[in-house]
Amino acid sequence: MKIIAKSLAKGLAIILPLVITIELIRWLLTTIETWLAPVLQLVLALEWYIPGMATAAFILICIAIGYSVRWQGFAWLWEVPGRILMKLPGTKQVYGIIQDMMEVMSGKNFADESVVLVQLPPSEVALIGIVTKKGGIAGDKMSSLMNEDQLAVFIPMAYNIGGYTIIVPRSCTTNIEMKPAEALQLVLSGGLGSAKMATKE
Repeated sequence: MKIIAKSLAKGLAIILPLVITIELIRWLLTTIETWLAPVLQLVLALEWYIPGMATAAFILICIAIGYSVRWQGFAWLWEVPGRILMKLPGTKQVYGIIQDMMEVMSGKNFADESVVLVQLPPSEVALIGIVTKKGGIAGDKMSSLMNEDQLAVFIPMAYNIGGYTIIVPRSCTTNIEMKPAEALQLVLSGGLGSAKMATKE
């Protein structure tokens, strides 16, 4: 029975991530096709439309929007829907959390030395964290709470979408050569993930 149970657990560990990932991708592609296909069918002749064109159009739209934010006018324009959602009750929290998570995962606004090991004396335990703010930034609410020699560090938790933001002296941190997305993957998996350190050639 132990062999069967271990084999089942190992099989689930291999199959479940594949099934969940495939289902999420399928749901995303189906949603995009459902939303954009009718629009494309209005623009193109019905016999010209091929399944998958809506997904290709969505990717092109994302690329165009991402490229257009190079100009301040377009950047302001694309921020308008987000500002509206941030003012609506109920959607503010959901949109804000998703936006913050996407920015963290993409490494937006993070310096090269943003991933650190935090060690709080007198303990010898070290925590992996991501520097979100530095002291001394004019006009920033979080930075105004800190001294110039302090850092705001987000400490993610394993197997949970959440964590803590702590303010510590720079002397308590040690820089790690790792991207924020890699650090999140490593910590969220409890150190069991397959993320590997980037090597310099």
